[in-house]
Amino acid sequence: MSQKRAPLVDPSKNLARFDGHVRIVGTGLLGASIGLALTGDGLDVALADASPSQLRLAVDYGAGRPAAETDDPDLIIVAVPPDVTADVIAAELERYPRAVVTDVASIKSEPFIELTRRGLDLTNYIGSHPMAGRERGGAISARADLFVGRPWVICRDESTPRQALALIEDLALDLGAVPIEMTPDEHDDAVGLISHVPQLVSSLLAARLVDAPDAALRLTGQGLRDTVRIASSQPELWVQILGANAAPVADVLTALRKDLDSVIDALEHPDARGSRRHLADAIAAGNIGVARLPGKHGQDQRFAQIVVMVDDRPGELGRLLTELGEINVNMEDLRLEHSPGTAVGLAEISVLPEVKQRTIEDLEARGWRIASV
Repeated sequence: MSQKRAPLVDPSKNLARFDGHVRIVGTGLLGASIGLALTGDGLDVALADASPSQLRLAVDYGAGRPAAETDDPDLIIVAVPPDVTADVIAAELERYPRAVVTDVASIKSEPFIELTRRGLDLTNYIGSHPMAGRERGGAISARADLFVGRPWVICRDESTPRQALALIEDLALDLGAVPIEMTPDEHDDAVGLISHVPQLVSSLLAARLVDAPDAALRLTGQGLRDTVRIASSQPELWVQILGANAAPVADVLTALRKDLDSVIDALEHPDARGSRRHLADAIAAGNIGVARLPGKHGQDQRFAQIVVMVDDRPGELGRLLTELGEINVNMEDLRLEHSPGTAVGLAEISVLPEVKQRTIEDLEARGWRIASV
């Protein structure tokens, strides 16, 4: 049965900056999500995909219409796997010389180098990369709000026309993203650190669970779940990504290996002079690093945490969220953890530090149990 997802924006009240015809090549998670958002803005979105079934699924979900031979797009968005990105960009530039072409691949240097090697006119090509995604891919996982509040890297060069750059910036802004300009090399170094290495670390740690005793797994808490959350990613896609960005990832892993060797040495000789200090310094360095991460909406804002015990009954979590609104508390973040073997969950809510004590008192007055402060 065809299932269309409701747009986030009423097309009759279109406030989009970009107002033209869009062609999206590739209807996986990113391509379909962009299509959902743009059709929600009332734009004409044509979809193309090498897989007919994937294309039909994206159309059924409301990401756009099938592309037609008579289409004359103003903007083309290439959202295909990294190993075919350069080929598809080249084909789109040749077929639609008037259109501005961008791609959303997670690697930016390799496609640009390959296209330059082929001697193509790249005046109308601008590489970009929305820093958004989900553990599961495909049009079935697409969301119109996937890019809201997320960085959208735009890689321009000296020959990029101002109007073409403005068009990609408008696209990012219309999707709720935050445009950021970087060179392809700067981008690849950055994502190697903040995206590609975390994927490997998560996967390697999760692999340690394969032969773990069931008794150990029953003790699993939120710390492990947080660390291995992204380990469910698609191996085929990540082989392409890591292969295309091998050098920056290897550089970070080499430095990480040196840190691990030092920690292992301290653990193997815990009574040696300086071993405990070395372990403490390693944890402290992590404190400093995580404190640099931007908070909500990219702000450098730290929040206080309150852990509330929530009975495992229908409607209890909804009641907690409703009552937070009633006491006029804005919840900045929410994490859920189920206590093994009990009918109780733990809801860790993040609030501004100045309202933490008042929130605790108001929740306790309404009968909620605070597990830890």
